[in-house]
Amino acid sequence: MTTDSTVLDGLDFPTSGLAVPDDVADLLFRQARTVGAFTPEEVTDEQLAAVYDLVRWGPTALNTVPLRLLVVRTPEARARLAAHMNESNRERVLAAPVSLVLAADPGFHAHLPVLAPHMAALADALEPQPEQREQMARTSALLQVGYLIVGLRAAGLDVGPMSGMDAHGIDAEFFAESGWRSLLVVNVGRRDGVGTPHPRAARLDYDQVARTV
Repeated sequence: MTTDSTVLDGLDFPTSGLAVPDDVADLLFRQARTVGAFTPEEVTDEQLAAVYDLVRWGPTALNTVPLRLLVVRTPEARARLAAHMNESNRERVLAAPVSLVLAADPGFHAHLPVLAPHMAALADALEPQPEQREQMARTSALLQVGYLIVGLRAAGLDVGPMSGMDAHGIDAEFFAESGWRSLLVVNVGRRDGVGTPHPRAARLDYDQVARTV
C-alpha cells in the first residue's frame, strides 16, 4: 500500500488519512518545535483566554476539567517562580514573555453539580477521599495539558514546556491556599529565530508503538 507523504527537516511525514489540511498539521505538529528563546512580543490575556475557551472542550473523566493555570507575568512573580526551577530553566522563565504554571485542582469535585449534574452526588462522596481526588485530578489535567499545548500552537504561539522544577516548592510558593498541584511550567511567546539549537529528532513509527489484538 502506498502512502502520500511530505519531507520536512529530512524526515518523511505521511499526509494521507487526515481531515485537516497539511498546513494545519504542520502548524500543530510537524513544524512546531519546543522553544527556549522568545521575542519580547507580548502574549495577552485575551490570547490565552481564547486558547482556553477552545481547549476546554477536550474530554476529561466525568467532565471534571481539573486543569488550572497560573499566569506569571510580573518581574517579582517570575523571580519567585525561577527560584523553584532547575538551574538550566531559570533564565528561560525570567526571559519569556509569560510563563504558565499548569496545575491540577484536587478540589475539582466542588464543580461537579455544574459540570456533571447527572453525577452531582459524587461531589459529596469524593469529599473525604483526598488521595483519590488528587489522582483523578492529575490524570485528567495531564490530558488537558496536551490540549493546551496544541491550542497555543493553533493561536500562532510557540511553547517551551518544562518539567525541571521543584513542584512541591512551587505549590508552597503559589498554591498554599488553593491546594492546586503543579504539573509543569510552559513558557509562551513567539520564537526568537529558530528557537532551538538542534535539528528535529526522529519519532517512532506506528508499527513500533502499536499492537493489534
